[in-house]
Amino acid sequence: MISTEEKFGRLKDILQQLDSVLVAYSGGTDSAFLLKVCCDILGIRVVAVTATSPTYPSKEKAAAEAVARSLSVRYLVIETRELERPDFVANSPQRCYYCKRELFQELKQVSVAQGMQNVVDGSNWDDLKDHRPGRRAAAELGIRHPLQEAQLTKEEIRDLSRQMGLPTWNKPSLACLASRFPYGIPIDQRSLAIVDEAENFLHSLGISQLRLRHHGKIARIEVEPPDMHLLLEETRRQQVITHLKGLGYLYITLDLAGYRTGSLNEGLDP
Repeated sequence: MISTEEKFGRLKDILQQLDSVLVAYSGGTDSAFLLKVCCDILGIRVVAVTATSPTYPSKEKAAAEAVARSLSVRYLVIETRELERPDFVANSPQRCYYCKRELFQELKQVSVAQGMQNVVDGSNWDDLKDHRPGRRAAAELGIRHPLQEAQLTKEEIRDLSRQMGLPTWNKPSLACLASRFPYGIPIDQRSLAIVDEAENFLHSLGISQLRLRHHGKIARIEVEPPDMHLLLEETRRQQVITHLKGLGYLYITLDLAGYRTGSLNEGLDP
């Protein structure tokens, strides 16, 4: 067994071998941790880039910028155009490949313009357990995954982030809004906005970790089992029904299996 300290040391060694880096920075736990360590190791030879689009949760933008500013790193925001790609909009099980291909191509161009030699992202060791076609796009374009290369897990990243005083150490897991759509249901800007608004409302009820899966007229809500009572209390239950029906949903459901990453991959063949 490799200890967390050994993995952290391995991460530092990996980064020291890179001349300069552009960090694909979403503002989540993993990318914020990677950005912090990059800044510590490489100093001014780091630039952080957040890619926004209708698939990026609206409430994350200000928080991501605040953390980047606190690290005194060069920080850029770009817009990606995956909704202009028919292969992304069609939402096949390879959707993540087309999305990441669009993202990484943009980041490679920015890295050249900024004089950065490498593009890195916050993929961690646990990500290898799930269906993630975006890995192929990363491999094709030479994107590095330092946290994964060091075999750091999500739990270890949270623990190290807490020790470093990062406010993102206990932040709920993030994912682009396209991950709320079952494969085969086309993705469009209006539906993404509906999901974003619905999740913002549910967060306002005091639920931190959640997903609203968009099954057409059916909203399937995933929350951690200990939080389910928050949605079943009568007044709050009626508020959820009213708000989500106002957004266009006909049926409002609570998934008894609870929140889990990649739940829409459960129907895929191994």
